[in-house]
Amino acid sequence: MIEKVLCMVVVRMPYLLGHTEIAALYGVERQTSQKWRADGTLAEPDLVISGNPYWLLSTVLQLGADGAREVTEQKLAEYEATLPGGYRADQVERLPVIVGIMEVAQILGRDNQAISRWRHRKQIAPADFELSGSPLWLLDTILTDATDRGRGVVPAEVERLRTGARGSQRPRGRRSGPPATRPRQTPLPAARTFTSDQGDEAASFLAAVFAQGHSVVIRPQRQKP
Repeated sequence: MIEKVLCMVVVRMPYLLGHTEIAALYGVERQTSQKWRADGTLAEPDLVISGNPYWLLSTVLQLGADGAREVTEQKLAEYEATLPGGYRADQVERLPVIVGIMEVAQILGRDNQAISRWRHRKQIAPADFELSGSPLWLLDTILTDATDRGRGVVPAEVERLRTGARGSQRPRGRRSGPPATRPRQTPLPAARTFTSDQGDEAASFLAAVFAQGHSVVIRPQRQKP
């Protein structure tokens, strides 16, 4: 009997923090994190999603570089445990597209209140994670959910987000000329099914997916007689 294996690509979530998470990491009040941003101690946010600021973990850990603030191994482990399978990213340009309620409303051609109602009524995909009390989704999560529910999307908004319009974000280093156009994200590889005698093809597929920085979910499927 030949068994089939379905390989599905899963986007891993980067470690991001809002003011609440930064405060917890350093063992201070949220107002202290906000003060750090106001006085320039904390760098400008790496991303602004639905009007809310977020920082990469690598950016936040720089707060402890002068020795005045410290993140214990326990605090760091507690934070990372809130996002199983997360990873440390240091380049905003390579992040998956992440959206909040405001961007979801634009994608689906609705208002923010409609998206909030759908979320409370469980009529939209659960948020992939929450930061500082705000729900965040991967763009692909929203698009898949819209397809499954038969909802239309606004193609221009999807294209705008895919090509880099993700809210304000601070520049990395100085530039001598105008900013380069951000390359379009490579689409996720489609799910593939392999039989037990296609081991070499399956290995090649997995190697290519891993090389792009993705994870893979493998689901065995028994062939019907």
